[in-house]
Amino acid sequence: MPENQTQKIGVAVLGSTGSIGKSTLSVIERHDDLFEVVALTANRSLGPLCAQIWTHSVKTAVVGDASVLTTTDDLPKTDWKFGQKGLLEVVTDPEVDIVVNAIVGAAGLRISLATLEAGKKLALANKESLVIGGSLIQESLNNGGGELIPIDSEHSGIFQCVAGEESRVVSRIILTASGGPFRKFAKEDMEKVTLEQALKHPTWEMGPKVSIDSATLANKALEIIEAHYLFGIDYDSISAVVHPPSIVHSFVEFIDGSILAQLGFPTMELPILFALTYPKRRSDSKLRSFDPVSLPPIEFENIDEERFPIFRLGLEAGKRGGTAPSIFNASNEVAVEAFVNRQIRFTQIASIIGETVRSIEASEVKNLEDVLEADKLGRESARELVESL
Repeated sequence: MPENQTQKIGVAVLGSTGSIGKSTLSVIERHDDLFEVVALTANRSLGPLCAQIWTHSVKTAVVGDASVLTTTDDLPKTDWKFGQKGLLEVVTDPEVDIVVNAIVGAAGLRISLATLEAGKKLALANKESLVIGGSLIQESLNNGGGELIPIDSEHSGIFQCVAGEESRVVSRIILTASGGPFRKFAKEDMEKVTLEQALKHPTWEMGPKVSIDSATLANKALEIIEAHYLFGIDYDSISAVVHPPSIVHSFVEFIDGSILAQLGFPTMELPILFALTYPKRRSDSKLRSFDPVSLPPIEFENIDEERFPIFRLGLEAGKRGGTAPSIFNASNEVAVEAFVNRQIRFTQIASIIGETVRSIEASEVKNLEDVLEADKLGRESARELVESL
């Protein structure tokens, strides 16, 4: 829609109380002449959700189930909906033009599919949608006429570098990783890692799940799988390097040897703004102006797969294809949750994932049920392993 329009663009923010959701609302507040928040969703974070509803005068809100509302008597007047049914009603609402999917984990897949099938723009922060259901996402994208714009900083950077280019002229994609808080830890020191250390990311402010995934480098494996489906590039042509300052977000090499890179100071608000306004661009005075002189040293390192075995396990799952990424992702989610709950040690996350992916045979993905069944099996196996430790 043109910027001089009278009707605002309706946005639904799913997972609005998380870090991506809050950043999205900050961006929208600065551009409220263009956007209107139509719906907000959270699982159980009712207090923060209510505050957001009051601030943005939101028409519709979704929580996990009706019992969440009993935790307070001071509810804003809005149309309350519940669970998956409520989420599906939101993303198919005619007043919603853009869906920001910032739901954490595999639960976001069904909603991503429904958004694309409804012909809407999907601003995707839920990488698991592509990791476990990449072929299904592609099918919904083709059939529904929707649009998918990634919010991950790395994939936003790649998207911008390849804009207007045919996939056949892309030779290679290189993602960058900060290396997390344990980049310089010796292998034996990883056994002593605490939850507090793992949650303290050196570059980005993120929720617990993504912070732990960044500490184990599971996140980078998930992002490589995501890039494979987003850009149609073979796994052999996608790699990742450690880049501690998180200034260079990605590289794209073309068949003629040219290399484009997307750079920027670490902030999720930039890729969010890009996704919301694409194919146009909009100025934002709050976002930090780029100053090359003030940059820290630009350095890169190889990923040490001995110290970060989950990265290798994720790549292997992606290359196997079918339901293997679903099994990997499910076991990772269960193991991370167990670590956050202090049930297991940091290094046992990898042990649980490795044992789970070895014990379950991957199969072909024909439909959503295949993905959901693999996800269920992966979770059950991982939970049994957690309980046995």
